[in-house]
Amino acid sequence: MNREEMFTDELRLIKDKDLRESLVKIINMLPEYWLHEAASSTGKYHPEYALGEAGLLRHSKAAMRIGYELLNDPCIGDKYTSREKDLMLMSLLIHDGLKLGDPQERYTRFDHPILMANFLNEKYNEFDLSKEDAKFMGEVIKTHMGPWTTDYNGNEVLEKPKTKYQNFVHMCDFLASRKCLLVPFDKNNKISV
Repeated sequence: MNREEMFTDELRLIKDKDLRESLVKIINMLPEYWLHEAASSTGKYHPEYALGEAGLLRHSKAAMRIGYELLNDPCIGDKYTSREKDLMLMSLLIHDGLKLGDPQERYTRFDHPILMANFLNEKYNEFDLSKEDAKFMGEVIKTHMGPWTTDYNGNEVLEKPKTKYQNFVHMCDFLASRKCLLVPFDKNNKISV
């Protein structure tokens, strides 16, 4: 199964055809480990579905699906344009695409949100993204960790979310990491609802 086939359900959630094609290009350029590693090496910070083989993939899909469901509520979704919704959903799917760095390292890179934002801003032409769209995605991805901005040595590395877009992406990632919220997946890593 190629990468585009792995994400058919998620790609359908992106309304704009050009953005959908850009997302395919981004997915195809992310490191192979994004499809196979667990979302958490310790198991402390993610629900059971995000652990083990392809846990990071399932976590990414869950974050995007949570965002999609929330944006379908007019009380939430009507605050955003269709393009903003597409860009936030795309960002949710790929937010942890460089979680172990590039090249792959053994443990989570604390600065992985910044790595992913830089990746988008440096390669936007290869993805057929506008500079503005890449910047928007980079801005919401680089703050997806929310209040957890200091590394293991106490150094302030990441920014906290400030805009409604950054807060939305952080909220969806946060919800996808809660052990009490389970997203059902089938044996092919597709959300089964």
